[in-house]
Amino acid sequence: MRVAMIGTGYVGLVSGTCFSEFGHSVTCVDKNPDRINSLLRGEIPIFEPGLDDLVARNVKAGRLSFTMDIKAAVANADAVFIGVGTPSRRGDGEADLSYVYAAAKEIAEALTHYTLIVTKSTVPVGTGREVERIIRETRPDAEFEVASNPEFLREGAAIEDFMRPDRVVCGAGSDRARELLRALYRPLYINETPILFTTLETAELIKYAGNAFLATKITFINEVADLCEKVNVNVQDVARGIGLDGRIGGKFLHAGPGYGGSCFPKDTNALAATGRKFDAPLSIVETVINVNDRRKGRMAEKVVAACGGSVKGKTIAVLGLTFKPETDDMRDSPSLEIVPALQAAGATIRAFDPEGMHEAKKLLKDIVWCNDGYDTATGADALVIITEWNQFRALDFDKLKTLLRAPVMVDLRNIYKPAEMKQAGFRYYSVGRPPVV
Repeated sequence: MRVAMIGTGYVGLVSGTCFSEFGHSVTCVDKNPDRINSLLRGEIPIFEPGLDDLVARNVKAGRLSFTMDIKAAVANADAVFIGVGTPSRRGDGEADLSYVYAAAKEIAEALTHYTLIVTKSTVPVGTGREVERIIRETRPDAEFEVASNPEFLREGAAIEDFMRPDRVVCGAGSDRARELLRALYRPLYINETPILFTTLETAELIKYAGNAFLATKITFINEVADLCEKVNVNVQDVARGIGLDGRIGGKFLHAGPGYGGSCFPKDTNALAATGRKFDAPLSIVETVINVNDRRKGRMAEKVVAACGGSVKGKTIAVLGLTFKPETDDMRDSPSLEIVPALQAAGATIRAFDPEGMHEAKKLLKDIVWCNDGYDTATGADALVIITEWNQFRALDFDKLKTLLRAPVMVDLRNIYKPAEMKQAGFRYYSVGRPPVV
């Protein structure tokens, strides 16, 4: 089948490339000439493990191409996916749908035959109907349908998630649209991946509800971790104990500095805004947002406490800046709150991230940028782990002690065991576990 993917950001580029791997002919469209020129040169603008090889293979096979010419791409397509950004709107937290609606208008002007227009971007309930209205208003003569096919991609594991998903959700209103979507996902259909067909509005809400639930699990265990610290209990034991209940499950029960990234913050805000809009307030989601926002500042306070109550004039080594490992995404990362708070308290920051340095340098100022974990630790009064990259999981403690001014570690991801840190001679502070002092 012939597919046009509008937008070559994270969702559009990963989805378009994976569709081409399924054997479809995919044209990815973007208005940004720098991005398209980079892709034409074989340069991938985002870090996602395995994506560069997948893009190169499908470009070489002639199944994947990149262009700024939306008219040509849409005119030849059986299905057009809208994969543009939907950032949070300042002030009210609602999703900014201006890019989606602009894409819908341009798609309308390029239609030449029956085409299925599919929203792949995460959008609030009612967006698909508005896309349909815009296209119908722009081109009353056009033959088309609008469907919803939300993405469920985890950064760092997006290709695996697309190729072997838990489920595929498709909001479509006719047999013709459903059959076209089945054909697009035929490799998954053959492998008996659950493909859930729903109404347009149901598909839109599923994505938001799913992310809000996961964000709630993270926030719940973070609050439990605070209680664990007060009553001298290990939160990891608590998480294991409740996670073995099949009704709860162990995933997303890992205490830490709070959720971030491109999805959970904006999706919880957008869902809460939708609840207010329809006079069905989602009090749990509102609370999750507020608790998570406060948590990042409290992590900075934890570092200050570990340093004796003040970091003024001290040097803090920070390992990991992205919101999670295996990505270069800095959006809403806890580091963007923790690092400035430590600087405001008088600390000098030395920092390193394996993939996020380029993006971090745009967002964090007055940082001493380092080459690796040990370079970062040199001359620091304390070492703080914010992102659990694998290379930080096996640090040489003896070497660290020779580099640090004091053997102090604040592990905000609980990647080390208190007992081994005590044996290594560190003052060790983690999340939801008794400190080693």
